[in-house]
Amino acid sequence: MSSAAVRRGERRISPVFLAILAVMAVTGWAVWTGFGALPGLPVFLFVTSAWVVSLCLHEYAHARAALYGGDVTVGAKGYLTLNPMAYTHAVLSVVLPVLFVVLGGIGLPGGAVFVERDRIPGRWRHSLVSAAGPLANVLFAVVCTAPFWLGALDGVPDGFRYALAFLAFLQVTAALLNLLPVPGLDGYGVVEPWLSAGARRAVAPYAPYGFFVVIALLFVPALNGAFFDGVDALLRSLDVPVLDRACGSALYRFWEGTPVGCGV
Repeated sequence: MSSAAVRRGERRISPVFLAILAVMAVTGWAVWTGFGALPGLPVFLFVTSAWVVSLCLHEYAHARAALYGGDVTVGAKGYLTLNPMAYTHAVLSVVLPVLFVVLGGIGLPGGAVFVERDRIPGRWRHSLVSAAGPLANVLFAVVCTAPFWLGALDGVPDGFRYALAFLAFLQVTAALLNLLPVPGLDGYGVVEPWLSAGARRAVAPYAPYGFFVVIALLFVPALNGAFFDGVDALLRSLDVPVLDRACGSALYRFWEGTPVGCGV
């Protein structure tokens, strides 16, 4: 069976997702034009809505890969509509990642779509289903960084440039963290099909805690510094200045005030 087995209504884009896109478009325009008395507020709304859009695309990529892999049930579950309300764990999938952006300024992955793995034959297909989500973040990061490495920033307002840099930072951190081979994360899902049955059984009890282990490790100063130094180095290789990312993060937290040197 293939995607042809999915009814048209199961593939129709959700009004909820379209509403989020509309918010992203309107607030993106506000950032570009400098609309509003508080320049950071449009940045906050634009980055948050764009981040939620990327979360939806992340889960859609998982579902689409699962569909082509053989799991035709993803359509009936609403995963192909891009509706974040259809996810298995809405809090983990949307609320928690947004909360981490607001509080910590980091893109953390969430858990969402339930794939019936027994319907998908072959180890390569299983690995692709797991890899599809982080690859969506990578593509989103490419779009955000393209104006920087293409040298297409002439005429782009400072606030919009800062917002793009911070959004790229979120996508890069989400992709890198989610690709860690930690049980419960997509990186482990990529390698799991290639492990022995005994190894999978031994690791399975720890899968629900992998996400929280990663969060805890980020509080270790040495690991935290090494990780973010690596992220900044990657962004610099894409011609995204660290100052632009920092200013985007500062504008996003408009309630803390805008540091000197990040005026818009």
